Amino acid sequence: PDTISDNDLSLAEVSGEAGTLVYFICNHCPYVLYVIEELVQLANDYKQKGIGTVAISSNDVIKYEVDSPENMKAFAASSGFSFPYLYDESQEVARAYAAACTPDLYLFDAAGKLYYRGRLDANRPGSGREPDGADLRDALDDLLSGRPRPEKQYPSAGCNLKWK
Repeated sequence: PDTISDNDLSLAEVSGEAGTLVYFICNHCPYVLYVIEELVQLANDYKQKGIGTVAISSNDVIKYEVDSPENMKAFAASSGFSFPYLYDESQEVARAYAAACTPDLYLFDAAGKLYYRGRLDANRPGSGREPDGADLRDALDDLLSGRPRPEKQYPSAGCNLKWK
């Protein structure tokens, strides 16, 4: 279910013609809060280039009420989401993707094949630098230009998913 539209959405409905970004995020993680503006800007920048974007929260909302669907809707509105924010209550989607942290970022090509899984950029909270999305933007540009997937892919860093 999409917490913004209150509709159930499938992968086909959120996929873009050229590829799809999948963000595993949550409302409270300091790493997500640090990068959320860049994630939203990146989705907006690449939407016109045929990239669909979807965010998913899979955290246990019993232990982390701040990540509840109601709070997800408010977080999406205050952050200016232009893409769906899905609630993975069963955590089956996170397990299927082997998502490990928030944010955990995936880029799939037009055929649905994983092209990039990794960090947004080398900046971290407390580094004194603002997120610039360099690594993910490079991967997106490579995908759109028909270049091979990046050989070196650095893992995402953030808070662990909050499993039930």
